[in-house]
Amino acid sequence: MEEAARRAPPARPIWIVARHQTAGRGRGGKAWQHPQGNFAATWLSPVDRSPAEVSLTSFTAALAVYDALGAYVAPERLSLKWPNDVLLDGHKVAGILLESSGFGQGMRWLAVGVGINLLEAPHPRALPDGAIPPISLAEAGAGATPPLTPEVMLGLLAVTLEAYLKLWREAGFDTIRRLWLGRAARLGAKIRVALPHETLSGRFQTVDADGCLVLQMAEGPRRISAGEVFLHQEGGTYAFVY
Repeated sequence: MEEAARRAPPARPIWIVARHQTAGRGRGGKAWQHPQGNFAATWLSPVDRSPAEVSLTSFTAALAVYDALGAYVAPERLSLKWPNDVLLDGHKVAGILLESSGFGQGMRWLAVGVGINLLEAPHPRALPDGAIPPISLAEAGAGATPPLTPEVMLGLLAVTLEAYLKLWREAGFDTIRRLWLGRAARLGAKIRVALPHETLSGRFQTVDADGCLVLQMAEGPRRISAGEVFLHQEGGTYAFVY
């Protein structure tokens, strides 16, 4: 992501791959571990859209990662966490980070960082309390065909991302939104959302046209664009930060 910002804005979309990272980061500046052999790459592209439109790219990226991982494991083992992570057997296997910059109401460039646990997952002791347990494809018993290498994953992801970006351009975000909801983790389930000055509890009803999570509460639906989300799982409650 640092290299992407240095190169931005590019003349055309490019991929930047890191074979090793010593200062990886996730959303909100949180540390992101990158054990050797895992996948860490950034798609950098020029853009000419509003910040609100650019933020919706996380949904296309999540679908692209979902499909790329589908080359290794059965799709029913995968699910998408609002708005930008991928779960395998209920454990976090991949994360997505968006960064962009521009002037006025328009963005000039967008960087989409993708981290995937191919061979090894971070040790649970290195994670914050309440974090969802991580998993790697290798630990989940993914086969060796295609090989579990960053190079092969890049080839898969480049194809799936381009396909979903094309679909977004041609069919609109509602098509992307519906596809994402069909793969959503805990849709219709009870969750808690911690905001800066309050904590809300309700059911994950849907994602709206702006990409906001809609929480169905006793007093009615509440739109949430950002917050710390707690998903209730069997045996405990896991926290996700958006």
